[in-house]
Amino acid sequence: MIAIGLEGSANKLGVGVILHPPKGDSAQILANIRHTFVSPPGEGFLPKDTAKHHRTWVVRLVKQALREAGVTIDDVDCVCYTKGPGMGAPLQGVAVSARMLSLLWDKELVGVNHCIGHIEMGREITGAQNPVVLYVSGGNTQVIAYASQRYRIFGEALDIAVGNCLDRFARTLNISNDPAPGYNIEQLAKRGKHLLDLPYTVKGMDCSFSGILASIDVLAAKLERDTTGWRDEVSGEVISREDLCFSLQETIFAMLVEITERAMAHVASHQVLIVGGVGCNERLQQMMGMMAKDRGGSVFATDERFCIDNGIMIAHAGLLAYRTGFTTALTDSTCTQRFRTDEVLIKWRN
Repeated sequence: MIAIGLEGSANKLGVGVILHPPKGDSAQILANIRHTFVSPPGEGFLPKDTAKHHRTWVVRLVKQALREAGVTIDDVDCVCYTKGPGMGAPLQGVAVSARMLSLLWDKELVGVNHCIGHIEMGREITGAQNPVVLYVSGGNTQVIAYASQRYRIFGEALDIAVGNCLDRFARTLNISNDPAPGYNIEQLAKRGKHLLDLPYTVKGMDCSFSGILASIDVLAAKLERDTTGWRDEVSGEVISREDLCFSLQETIFAMLVEITERAMAHVASHQVLIVGGVGCNERLQQMMGMMAKDRGGSVFATDERFCIDNGIMIAHAGLLAYRTGFTTALTDSTCTQRFRTDEVLIKWRN
């Protein structure tokens, strides 16, 4: 079976084509292309501008994906799209595009939960069997484990997502959004040396990032005001933007490692799978790896092709659901900004 998937829940528009062999062999990625809406430095991406970008690019990306995959419309079994969660206007544009393809090609529609797409693609690529999942992105922060045909949420962000915290601090520093603000913060953090004191807010299995962001914004303002050079009280060395990025990363990633380890202990798992755009961060992978190694476990993660929002993960998760008989009627082919991970029945797993 072959599926085409459309992803556009945020500023990345992705189109992917995937093949599931008949005998249950590994999925084959036939095409996985993406185009990103990049806003100016110091600014976020507005829903209306992002939706306009998606509408402008979706047709040419679909055509390019079919060419790269070497398939025709007749070869495609279903059209999969991101139903939610995400930003309303971009989601709407992708849903309309998917409906158009479904009607034009006379193919079944499959609405996909964005997080389920990340998880199932991560499991397929890495081979992780039954891991605790850390889902970290610009819009979501969740610790998840599978039980009884549901992906159960053990902990999550109480306010803003970890990726949103990083993105908004990039705006504070007026850092470029190309290729991504979180990536550029990661590069600056690699040159940081001084760990500054920031709020560490773990509440049971949940995290809060808004207070940390407010505190680091205050420190950034102090750094900008102090023309003589703000110095570390212990070493006497000058504090830099790199130190702020380093401190922010170390603090928020330590929080994520803590709640992930607690979930691993609860479900007796020795595997961690990191998915979502922030999952590309090498420091997060390193810190999680140290924790897992101490527990005799291992960490699974993918590169930017699959961590960052993409169409192939929607095609893969959609095709898994389609093979169980699931389809989305045209009258139900809406999108929603609120679509929790644990709402989806995972019929393709025991």
